[in-house]
Amino acid sequence: MNKKIELLAPGGDVEAIKAAVIAGANAVYCGLDNFNARNRASNLSFDDLAGILRLAHAHDCEVFLTLNVVILEQEVASLLKVLNKLVNSKIDGIIVQDLGVFKLVKKYFPSLSVHASTQLTSHNEGQIKFLAKIGATRVNLSRELNIGEIKSLTAVAHQHDLLSEVFVHGALCVAFSGQCYSSSVSVGNSGNRGSCSQACRDEYEVTETGNLYPLNLKDNSAYFDLPALVDAGVDSLKVEGRIKNAHYVYTVTDTWRKQIDSFESSGQLQNDDSNLHLVFNRGLTNSFLKGDLNKDMFIDSPRDYSLKHAVKESKVVLLKDIEQVKAAHFQQKNSLGDELAEKIKGISTAKQSISLSFTGKLNQPLSLTIIVGDNEKTVCLETKSTLSTAQESSITLPVLEKSFKNVAFNHFDISGFNCTGLEENLSIPFKEITTLKKQATLWLTESDKIIPHVTIPELVNHPKRSDKLSLSILIADVKDSYLCDLTHADVYFKLPESLKKGCNKHIDLLLNNPRLIPWFPAVLIGKDYNESVRILEQVRPKRIVSNNTGIAYKAFEMGIEWIAGPFLNTTNSYALLTLQEELNCAGAFISNEINRLQIKKIARPDNFKLIYSIYHPILLMTSRQCFFQRTVGCDKPSIEDGCMLKCEKSTTITNVKGVSYAVDKQKGGYPSIYNDEQFLNVDIVKDLGDLFDEFFIDLTDIGSGSKAEPDKAQLMTQFENMLNGDETAQQNLEQMVTLSTRNQYRKGL
Repeated sequence: MNKKIELLAPGGDVEAIKAAVIAGANAVYCGLDNFNARNRASNLSFDDLAGILRLAHAHDCEVFLTLNVVILEQEVASLLKVLNKLVNSKIDGIIVQDLGVFKLVKKYFPSLSVHASTQLTSHNEGQIKFLAKIGATRVNLSRELNIGEIKSLTAVAHQHDLLSEVFVHGALCVAFSGQCYSSSVSVGNSGNRGSCSQACRDEYEVTETGNLYPLNLKDNSAYFDLPALVDAGVDSLKVEGRIKNAHYVYTVTDTWRKQIDSFESSGQLQNDDSNLHLVFNRGLTNSFLKGDLNKDMFIDSPRDYSLKHAVKESKVVLLKDIEQVKAAHFQQKNSLGDELAEKIKGISTAKQSISLSFTGKLNQPLSLTIIVGDNEKTVCLETKSTLSTAQESSITLPVLEKSFKNVAFNHFDISGFNCTGLEENLSIPFKEITTLKKQATLWLTESDKIIPHVTIPELVNHPKRSDKLSLSILIADVKDSYLCDLTHADVYFKLPESLKKGCNKHIDLLLNNPRLIPWFPAVLIGKDYNESVRILEQVRPKRIVSNNTGIAYKAFEMGIEWIAGPFLNTTNSYALLTLQEELNCAGAFISNEINRLQIKKIARPDNFKLIYSIYHPILLMTSRQCFFQRTVGCDKPSIEDGCMLKCEKSTTITNVKGVSYAVDKQKGGYPSIYNDEQFLNVDIVKDLGDLFDEFFIDLTDIGSGSKAEPDKAQLMTQFENMLNGDETAQQNLEQMVTLSTRNQYRKGL
């Protein structure tokens, strides 16, 4: 094995980061108190970060900071403060979800290395090109991908100077990351804001197959797949677990370190993964990586399985023997904890102390001696100009303390100022003191230059194209195309997530119905992405809506006008600018997760269309796994290639509070779960009608479950009447849509 592969470990707090570093991680990822997707972790302050960077770098370990949530408009100023600090730190990279952050970093902080978060749902080559275009240096590939798909995408990433990163151990989401809204809808805590309440781990009423936890996946482990990952060219192996403790992080990182070292030195794997079973796990699976999506990926408990695993492996049955196995399990676990405690004993991430001593006499330079720690390193710096007799104000201790209190951006604790060697009643031009401080900062931070603080101009909110409120509709079945004859509204046609290779069905449909505007879904993997590209190339529509950044990039390449769909999670003006300036996007849906005040602050770019969905089934989650294996049951042992194209099952699951959710699978679609209520928000028309060019309604049948199908023509007419000022239309709509909510619009993020 010639290539060095990175082991990337999690750090939810200082102790976990120490554990990762001492266990041999090549890099750690951690988050600050704000802007990171694990707000249940302890997380770090900026004071913590300085010491962590010093500790990690002393062990040749890089540090990546998570800024991997969607950003609200009113948070941009706070985010800029963070970026202004980071750019003068030694941080090795930042992990980003929000498209607006890419824009800000690329334009104002280009020295920062930006990694695309798993929340960006990256799974096709177009998305890799999209990320390269907007400034990413690394991409975390979707954890649903198999090894062949990973190998193909890694090759594309390398062609575009991106590194690839793959999760190899830890918790698995049953839903595509970035496309799960279950927590946001049910309890108001968005996964896109690091507040996931893990509805997939919840208990539900027992299903037909006898399961209480029908959505609960085992944990991921690719421990024995290292050769395949190396062969695929993967650059970084990532361990999940920023809410796990230091003991977990140490055990998993140490075990993986030994596996990688063994393979690098001898080409052989270690066969013993027992330590991975000592710490928290829900059982382990590598089925996504193998492309074998089977029933055994699930486990009917979200709790720690480690003790049960030990008993199961021992094959003992007598109670006294079981107790001995349990005792041995805890003894082994505790011994690893003792090992960790011994290794990190004495390791500190506290700031280093520095002392500053100023000396000088008349007609001599002002000198500054800096001592780091206990004489760990020392330097003496001097001004170019010499000291002169003070005419007005002189250099005093308070003046120097004020000037140097933030030297090196608070990366050190100043233990003392000493001016006993500085004669009284002397002065020097203030610019000389500023230059001396800059020299001190460069020396302390071991930097070539200091990047000045960046301020950005206030964005202009440009007017919309027309005062008229427009309606657009979405259909997914050719039988609904008659609606085109009943309205002047734009009619979008939802293309499926899976397409039969070489089939011209949808090409012919779009060519024969030019009123239909192609609507591309959020997830398009492998052949389904290739077939979607073929639709673009054969139809060459004037305009599309894309929820997939890969198809968006292809439309950009082809010069096709495109609109960013609602599943791109757009929540701020800078995301709109990224889409417009980098990829010639013509407009975007604003996320339904944000509320009226959060929407109101968004500034429209010039000649850019803003759209908002006022009626749609509420998607909770979409999965590459099958939701029917553990609900209504399925005779197939695992998902086959034809399942996506042929299966049309539907059912419901009911949580312990008695709330039912529709589990739906349209032909050609991924299994999805929908809320029991439809989203209906006509209030926004009065509240923010001046902001939006277009209001959108989803008339597809998906997510309807057992609910009666509404008369789509009548429903469309009432929405048109409402936009035209008919005051009775709102009442009519509320009567027609009997089970609805607009809680997200009220609560927001």
